[in-house]
Formats: sequence, structure tokens, C-alpha cells
Amino acid sequence: MPGRDFWKIYGPLLAVALIGFVWALAAMDPAPPKSIRFAAGSPGGAYHAYAERYERLLEEQGIEVELVDTAGSIDNLRLLEAGEVDVAIVQGGLATARDAEILRSAGGIFEEPFWVFVRAGHPAESFGDLRSARLSIGVEGSGTRALALGLQQQYGGAWPEASRQALGSTESQAALLSGEIDAVAFAASPGAAYIQALMRSDEVRLLPFDRAEALGRREEALSAVTLIRGVIDVGADVPSRDVPLVAAIAQLTVHSDIHPAIEALLLDTAVLIHAEPSVFTKGGQFPSMTHVELPVSKQVARYYQDGPSFLRRYFPFSVANFLDRAWVLAIPLLTLAFPLVRAAPPLYRWRVRRKIYVWYKDLRELEAQGRALPTGAARIGVEKQLERLQVEVGKLDVPLSYTDDLYRLRSHIEFVKQLLVSTDPVTGVTM
Repeated sequence: MPGRDFWKIYGPLLAVALIGFVWALAAMDPAPPKSIRFAAGSPGGAYHAYAERYERLLEEQGIEVELVDTAGSIDNLRLLEAGEVDVAIVQGGLATARDAEILRSAGGIFEEPFWVFVRAGHPAESFGDLRSARLSIGVEGSGTRALALGLQQQYGGAWPEASRQALGSTESQAALLSGEIDAVAFAASPGAAYIQALMRSDEVRLLPFDRAEALGRREEALSAVTLIRGVIDVGADVPSRDVPLVAAIAQLTVHSDIHPAIEALLLDTAVLIHAEPSVFTKGGQFPSMTHVELPVSKQVARYYQDGPSFLRRYFPFSVANFLDRAWVLAIPLLTLAFPLVRAAPPLYRWRVRRKIYVWYKDLRELEAQGRALPTGAARIGVEKQLERLQVEVGKLDVPLSYTDDLYRLRSHIEFVKQLLVSTDPVTGVTM
């Protein structure tokens, strides 16, 4: 049957293609994990708020995110180094040479100013004037504390213990408003609730960094920024004047063994979250490669240069990731499939025609036998064999496109029958 012939030819080819496909799936890069751990910072802080936004957006793409509460950037780095989390937001300027060996940056995501608030009646005019003040600079393991200690070194070396108090963000805010301390320092996003509250309080004032440009030149991880008059609240005129500040660039940091697909998805998500305008920048400035202190992967560098891949622009994450992993195997599979596909039609034609042409051998033998016998009754046996041959050939089932070959064979059988009836065996002349 034609269908049977088809499967005899194309079946092995399809089997080879299936085996190749299974091999390709096995040889592909492993699929990305379905869940990641994100060091989120302390609850109520800006890092935690951003981590929650990452959580929501990543879960929409099918990636479950486990938020891990931490003390801050130093704690985040420690967990990343130990492999206990996959992703974290880390304050710029804190990474060490050892961190650079095992961690990677996915880019700067927002400016994190260093805010110093003092009691309204305190005489301090610059950060250096707080050496003898009761100053809270954040808990151990926080980026605020690390940055504050570095700035204290810039302003005259080791400071007294009273100026290095370790209070959390909300504790510091409460202590400052109650008068238990004179000043408090935060390295935080301007959107943090405690920053917004203190900016609007009449009991405290924001200390300017008049030497912000100099600090930005001396410290690679810092940049000079300006809090423009009225940018916090135009109607209330908060702040009431331009305030120069220094800021670190918060980094989206990952472990070096993170799956490339997760890294790409994090970058897509970072664009959605951090491309928004802020009080310091216009929209679209973040994420960026500004002040990146850790190495970046080739994929991250390519992303910042060319944007998302073609597949990520037009397909959901799961589909784009599968195609991105599978395309590298398309060339060997096509290389294998091309000659097989080209060879299949000739093989099919040969097999169908062989079913017809194989009868010509019997036809030639019967013709030779008939010619060797005398006419009349002696040839009747050969003629009967030709009739049986005609019946057998009539039972052949071939595709419609090969019917002309079949009828040609049947006409040749009839021709031989007539030839044996009318041909003299001795002279070979038709009677």
C-alpha cells in the first residue's frame, strides 16, 4: 500500500529526527530555576520596598521570589558570598576585591544619598561639626554605617563612640525627634518613609554637604548630587533651598553562578522599576553602568549596549528562554535533516517503481520460454503464466502519480502474449 511505502521510507527519517531532537534537548543548557532568594534589607526600608516590587514582577513571569530580611548592604554581601541568596541590592562602595571574584553587578539602579539630619537647634553647619554630637550611623552590617565611618575618616579620623551609635532606621528617627540624640545619618532612597517624615518635620533640618564635589572626586563610589528646592513638596517648599549631598549608587548584585536567563529577567525588571524619574534624576537614567564597581557578565554588557534580545521583545519569558537555549542546536539538526529530507523523495520513488519494474524480469523470462517453444498447444502453459502475471500485476496498489507505469507494464504483458501467439519460433517472423 502507498501508505505503507511512505512509512517505510519516511518512518526511519522521522525516527532519526526524533532521536536528534531528544539529544538536542538533553544537550541544551539547563533550564533556569523556578525560584530565587532575594536579600531584601530591613523591613520598612527602601531596599525592602524595591525587593517587594521585584518579587511581584518576577512572579508574573513565573519565578518565585523568597525575600530574606537582612540588616543591610554588608549583610547582603555576606549572604551573596556564602551563596545563601542569589540577588541583592548593595550600596555602592562596599564591595571588596574578594567580592569581585564571586559576585557580579547587573548595574546601578538608583542614587542613594547620604542624609544627615540634626536637631533644629544644633549649631552644626557641616558633617565635620558632628564629631562631638550624639550621632546614630546605623546598625552593624548596614551600608549606612559603612559609608558614615568612611566619611568620618575623611573628616578627621576616628570619632568618639557617642558619634557612632548603632540604631536602626526607625529607632534613630524616634530618638532624634525625642531629643535622645543630636543627629542621625541614613544612606537611603528619598522615597523611604523616614526620610519623607524628617524632611517635613520642623524639629530637624537636613545638613548640607558643601564639599560634596570634593568628596565625589576623592571617593570613586560617591557622586555629588543636589536636592533641588521644592522637589520633595513643591507646595510646602520642601526643601526651602537647594541642598548639596553626596550619594552612592545602589547596585543590583548577583552571584556569579546565577542562571543567565534569570540575570536577563532581572535586567528587564530593573528597567520597569528604576527607569522612573526620581527627585535626583530624570526618567530613563537608570539602570545604568554608572559607578559599577563589580565585574559584569557579557550578557549584562550586551544588554546595556543593545537592549533586550529579539526573543525577549516578542515572546514571554518561558518561551523566549526555551528558544534562546535551543537555537544553538538548530544548525547541527538542520545539517542532519537536510540530506535526509533530500534523500527521502528519490528513495520513495525508487521503492514504488521497483514494485512495478521487478515484474519485468518475469516477463522477459516468460517471453524467452515462449519463443523457444513451438506454436500452438506447446505455448499454452506460457500464455497461462502470462495471464496469471497480468492478474498479479493488476492487484498492485500504487500512488495515482505512478499509474502510468503500472498500465505500461500491463500493456507490455499483453504485448508479449500477442507476440507469442503470432510469432514463428524458428524464423521469429510474425505469422
